[in-house]
Amino acid sequence: MAGGASDMAIPSFPSGVILHVGHVCGGRDRMGDGPRFAVLGPVRGWRGDAELDLGAPQQRAMLAFLLLQEGRAAAAQTLVEALWGERPPERARAALRTYASRLRSAVEPDRARPSVLLTAGDGYRLVLPDGHLDATLFRTRLAAAERARASGAPAAARRLVAEALELWTGDPLDDLPGPYARAQRARLAEWRLAASQTRFELDLALGLHEEAVAGLAALVAEHPLREAFQRLLMLALHRSGRRAEAIEVFERSRSLLDAELGLGPDPGLVELRRVIAAGPPRGSAVAQLPTDLIDFTGREEQAGELARLLSGGASAVAVCGPVGVGTSALAVHVAHLVRDVYPDGQLYADLRRDEPGAVLLDFLRTLGVPAGGVSDRCELAARVRSALRGRRMLLVLDNAPDARSLRPLLPGGGCAVLVTGRVRPEGVPHAVELAEFSEDEAVAFFGRVAGRDRVAREPDAVAEAVALCGRLPLALRILAARLASRPGWTAGSLVRRLADERRRLAELKVGTLGVEAAFAREHARLDDGRARALALLARSGGVAFSLDQAAELLGRPPEEVADVLSGLVGSGLMVSPSPGRFRYPDLVHLFARHLPERP
Repeated sequence: MAGGASDMAIPSFPSGVILHVGHVCGGRDRMGDGPRFAVLGPVRGWRGDAELDLGAPQQRAMLAFLLLQEGRAAAAQTLVEALWGERPPERARAALRTYASRLRSAVEPDRARPSVLLTAGDGYRLVLPDGHLDATLFRTRLAAAERARASGAPAAARRLVAEALELWTGDPLDDLPGPYARAQRARLAEWRLAASQTRFELDLALGLHEEAVAGLAALVAEHPLREAFQRLLMLALHRSGRRAEAIEVFERSRSLLDAELGLGPDPGLVELRRVIAAGPPRGSAVAQLPTDLIDFTGREEQAGELARLLSGGASAVAVCGPVGVGTSALAVHVAHLVRDVYPDGQLYADLRRDEPGAVLLDFLRTLGVPAGGVSDRCELAARVRSALRGRRMLLVLDNAPDARSLRPLLPGGGCAVLVTGRVRPEGVPHAVELAEFSEDEAVAFFGRVAGRDRVAREPDAVAEAVALCGRLPLALRILAARLASRPGWTAGSLVRRLADERRRLAELKVGTLGVEAAFAREHARLDDGRARALALLARSGGVAFSLDQAAELLGRPPEEVADVLSGLVGSGLMVSPSPGRFRYPDLVHLFARHLPERP
């Protein structure tokens, strides 16, 4: 998008409009006693798990009007005009009294004195606690999405907008008669479309172009005159490499606008068509980033800091931390956030998998520059720098083992590099260091992945599970994903499985992702001396210790042990919170205690 989706704010909702929460209101009431109602879709109500009989359509129309007043009183004449318009029946006010009596019987059957549907003058007002109207949750989630977007967390914003949209169950105030219901139906539908537009803007900002195409195509088919949807669909197709289809969307829109309204397309749409027709999507040949996690969550503060640095002209930024804290996930997420700052694309390399010479050759191929049989690393690096000259690109160098492997890969000019590694590389001026989550962060992260309702039902069990995972993001994501995929499981059942130390690491695995495998990869790269020290210190001492304590346990001079421990910190299997102090992450300590002896 011109300016990027980051320039587009999430729509605000005026206080006079209440929107919907659908099936959430149909579940068990977690906010105390009292009825709950839904208006985005058929008007429905519940007390506990029991659905209320809200009566005939005209009676439900009166209820809907009062719900949408947000506690304000409505005079009898106002209600009559809302339900019947300019030609009400002769006994309209008597009908209102009958409707009110029946609604009270349905909503509060056991109360002699009403507390929900109250008389106000010659009219009525409806009083509900916060959260007892489905619409309230819709607005709350959109407000939270707006805050997440403003803080530089579009993935979290996207998730919140998607959750808000899931609350809709159909056309608002469906099947209700009367002029008020007709007007509100159209008005509320506009808010739903605005939220849908925001959802797809966030999709494109996160690089989910192909995933957005189908949904946008459906919206364009349903609302062919809304040019905002046309523009988003053109962008999604363009960035997916489907240039001809993007231009076809424009041509269809132009023909329809001319036939239906006698108008030409918006100038912004015309300019977008010109850009698309000029050639393939800028940077499409160098869009090497791995897919961002759709449900990326946590680390919002660090993501915002990194995005600000890279948007503000920083040439090199690092994300570092021990195994399992999410350095790669954060780096890829941030790289997607700043896509529009680097319009010529992104290069990505995993330095744990490929040595620098192979990475340079891959970069040259991606940039369309022949290597010409050159194999010398310095010459390859010079060719890459020449190919990048005049471009504005971001290089993501993942899992950098040391500064030496980075030097030939550092770009110049208008390009920037985002590096991940276990320790801060020399020569990189800006770095964000990650550690395990705090207890509160870990519980919140677990709830976002597994479902906040699971945390609310078993807060003590979740807190214990989080502790058994050592508050390590990788372990928490795996455990929460397992719980989310098994509705019949409880957090308590997971705690019982994790309580056995011999099984704990084996439990922290889902698919090909596993905590033990991540530790084992780093352990396999250690030389024999460091591998033996990792196991011996874990078996002989506690989780934390000093350099002198380690030297005594290993029976070696402190200066030699300092080099061994430095290597273990560099592997991500140990951390050094302060000079001369060292600590195992909890799960690494468990892993190291059970390592077999190296010959």
